[in-house]
Order: sequence, then C-alpha cells, then structure tokens
Amino acid sequence: AATAPRIPATRLALHHFDTSYSLHLGALWPSVRAGLLCEQKYGALLNNFAAADHVPQELDLLNATDFVSEALQKVQQWQRGAAAGEEARGCQEGSGEGKTVMQAEMMTQAEMSPLLCTSISSKIKCYTFPRGDITRFRPARPDALGLLDYYLMDAASLLPVLALNVQPDDFVLDLCAAPGGKTLALLQTGFCGHLAANDVSVSRTKRLYQILHSYVPKEVRDTVSVTSYDGRDWDQVKGGTFHKVLVDVPCTTDRHSAMEEDNNIFHKRRTKERQMLPMLQLQLLLAGILAVKPGGEVVYSTCSLSPLQNECVVE
Repeated sequence: AATAPRIPATRLALHHFDTSYSLHLGALWPSVRAGLLCEQKYGALLNNFAAADHVPQELDLLNATDFVSEALQKVQQWQRGAAAGEEARGCQEGSGEGKTVMQAEMMTQAEMSPLLCTSISSKIKCYTFPRGDITRFRPARPDALGLLDYYLMDAASLLPVLALNVQPDDFVLDLCAAPGGKTLALLQTGFCGHLAANDVSVSRTKRLYQILHSYVPKEVRDTVSVTSYDGRDWDQVKGGTFHKVLVDVPCTTDRHSAMEEDNNIFHKRRTKERQMLPMLQLQLLLAGILAVKPGGEVVYSTCSLSPLQNECVVE
C-alpha cells in the first residue's frame, strides 16, 4: 500500500491560521499573515545590571530607538493635546469653563493605563530598529564582571511585563517563566522584592538559570527562586502570597508554528496536545489567580492570535 506523503507541520499551521484567523481578523489578515512569515525582528533589552553606559549611544548611532520611552512620549503628547483641546472648548462655553476643564483633567487621568504608568516608573529600555529596517543587533557583550549588556528578544514579549505594573517591593510570580526573557525583564524594573520563576520543564529551567547567571549579579539572583512545579498546582504550594502574577502560558506560538518544523505543535503526533491547550491555559490562569493576594494583579498572555487561547480563556 502506498504511504501518503507527510504534510509539513508549518503548512498545516498556515492552513489552520488561514481558515480561522481570516474569519477573526477579516481584511487585516493578509498583512498579519505577511508579518508572521517575515524574518523575525528582535529588540535589545538593556541590562541595567551591566556596566554598559555606552550602549544607548551606540544603538542611537545605528538609528535604533527605545520603543518604551518613545511610546510614552507620544501618548503624553497626545494627552496634552487632548487636554488643551478640551480647555479651549471650555473657554468658548463661558460659564461651563470650570466644569469642562475639570472633566478634561479627569479624562487625562483615566487614560493613564497601567502600561503607561509602568513605563514612567520602570527602568525598562528596549531598543528596536524602525519599521522596514531589518538590521540585526550585534551579539551581546560582557562587561568587566562578565554580565552581558543586552538581551535579544521579541519586543512584544515586554508588553505583559509592562502591563503587570510591578511596584517597589512587590512579590512577583512568573508562573511559566522559561526560557527567561520575561523573568529578566521583570528584574530590570528594580522593583521585585522577591521573584518566583517557575516552569514545569526542567530542561527549560536550565536555560533560565543560564540567563540569570549571564545577566544578573549574585545579590539580585538571591532574590529569585527558580522552581519546576506543574504551574496548575501552584496554589497548593504557595497560594495567595504574591502581589503580581504573570501567566504567560504555553500556546500555539504562531510565528514559530508557521516558520519552523522543529518542535512544532502542529505535527500530527501533537494534535491532541494542541487541542487541549485552552484547557491547560485555563487551569494555569486559575492557578495564577489563586496564587495572588487579595487586591493583587494577574496578567495573562500568549504569543498566539487565537481567540480560543485568549479571550475565551479569560472570559
């Protein structure tokens, strides 16, 4: 009997995305699809623990910019413009001036999202090249103490860290921490009183240890505990003890699935694993909620466009 040719997992993934995301995203899907299939661009997360004051100037000369502070400046400019517009309209309304200006101030304060507030208070800096510029960053270099000057990562991976809005002396849990980029970014805030970095995969936590030793001095590493528990059972280990919890769950990792055959979750043999992802994600999110103190904050994130793995899990 003839054996049917094996269909590459990347092709299966792209067919799945074409079928589901075209319905979800509509006219936006062709450009999003092109983005998934383009060469991945990295951001350079500056390491505040390294003696590398020269690096920002070096990156500026390459026309790279810190997207975190740049976004903050743009939003602040927009807010000032919106407030000025409201004030001008209030003056035209005469007796309604006081009320209108007050409303403008209230609106401006309401628009200060957690992401923006974190950008103001954190030390996180991540340099990226402009849209269309595919220049690659040089490999990271060690300082005199051996700490590397920056960490290359997908810049979008910083958004959950910024949204977590870590405050001074917060106890923070990174429930699915490996390979460690977000854990490193959390430490860059300088605010973590204690950081618990957990991942169920022992082999992946080895990579996490490597990153901590390459980028973080011992006195800061001492504030980090690395564990390999099943995140779904975390509440049985240390329930209700953290101010902030990041639940960056395993997902279909859309870009990887569309581009790489290795470790691709769309391989036929991993069909059941892929189908069970939303249930696993829900269980991890529930564990994260149980791990946080009353009044604390939980951020749930994926690197997938799938509504089943995002909105449906949260709702």
